[in-house]
Amino acid sequence: MTTNNVIIAGGGIGGLATALTLHQIGVPCVVYEAVREMRPLGVGINLQPNAVRELYDLGITQSDLDGIGLPAREWALVGLNGNDIYAEPRGELAGYHWPQYSAHRGQLHMMLYNKVVERIGADAVKLGQRVTGYAKTANSVTAQIEAADGATSENNGALLIGADGIHSAVRAQMHPAQPPIHWGGAIMWRGTTQGKPIRSGASFVGLGTHKQRVVFYPISGPDPKTGLSMINWIAEVTLDNSDGWKQSGWFRQVPTADFAHHFADWVWDWLDVPTMISDADSAFENPMIDRDPVSTWQDGPVALLGDAAHAMYPTGSNGASQAVVDARVLGAAMVAHGVTPDALAAYDAQLCGPISQLILRNRGAGPFGLLNMVDERCGGTFDNIDDIIPPAERTAFMAGYKSAAGFAIEKLNRALPTIAKDAKARV
Repeated sequence: MTTNNVIIAGGGIGGLATALTLHQIGVPCVVYEAVREMRPLGVGINLQPNAVRELYDLGITQSDLDGIGLPAREWALVGLNGNDIYAEPRGELAGYHWPQYSAHRGQLHMMLYNKVVERIGADAVKLGQRVTGYAKTANSVTAQIEAADGATSENNGALLIGADGIHSAVRAQMHPAQPPIHWGGAIMWRGTTQGKPIRSGASFVGLGTHKQRVVFYPISGPDPKTGLSMINWIAEVTLDNSDGWKQSGWFRQVPTADFAHHFADWVWDWLDVPTMISDADSAFENPMIDRDPVSTWQDGPVALLGDAAHAMYPTGSNGASQAVVDARVLGAAMVAHGVTPDALAAYDAQLCGPISQLILRNRGAGPFGLLNMVDERCGGTFDNIDDIIPPAERTAFMAGYKSAAGFAIEKLNRALPTIAKDAKARV
């Protein structure tokens, strides 16, 4: 048995951001990650300005982020006949002090992993080992660990952070009566295709209705020779989910022919969706899933973080961003309260309630709710959007979402750093 101040279950984006934060404030930690080898899995992801701010404060540079993605310049919703519903600048173009980044999720993950190894050491992340449960004592917590070969062990620490994803074993023990994973009926197919960026050259575009839509955005700059970028896309349809999800797993690779027919006639002079789908190297299917909010993320010396705490629909592009923010708020609580359950209580009090509401807001389509409104009022086809949803109503809708998600421009720009420079926690 070894002793570490903080044990982190899960080496995803949230777990690694937590490790980097704890190292910054002088708190020893160890990460247990189930996979035997870190690999750059996944496709596109968006980092909102509130998360980029925190990454910069962690010493992750603009150059680091430019190596895995590019600053987003525009967010736009488009109706079925190709007319704009809503468009706005993003990141620094919108007035934020920080950019928004569209990046490759796997490369972001590997960048964070490499930073942890570089700063904390090669043994900071224990691969091929997962936390299966925990036991609390008066002044500490014991994590139960299972290795890939089936061997079991324990590790004792002051705190345990469950950052082990939507299938979290830590959450399952903390909330044994939680309902099963929630599926609302939407199925997503994800892929990447080499293509020419449209509009601003770094635009995030949502096209269609709440029942059937395509989302796409570049996650790399254009190649100097070809002018093509890596375009991340998500194709989505909503089905009858009364019988529940029937596939054996939640994520699988599928041929594009399995779903391309849903979008066969989605062709405009500025976009050819069938070609974008068919030209992908591979495609992956998964249902749009989340978990019902829970009343607390804390059980004494144990706390949940990231998807283990708040798995949410990706409609707001803020799941990973919130995991980074979680890590920083947790670190700030430890600066204020030490490496104690009191720090976890402060973290829980600040985030659990508001982010639980965000889960439900995203379940209601998040910022894509404008597509629902257009569909309800005119069936998704219109000549002038102002006749369907007045500009003030559209602006108010988006402002409400930004405020709920924690990246309202004025509030974020005014905010003091989550963790003061050179701050340390009492260990």
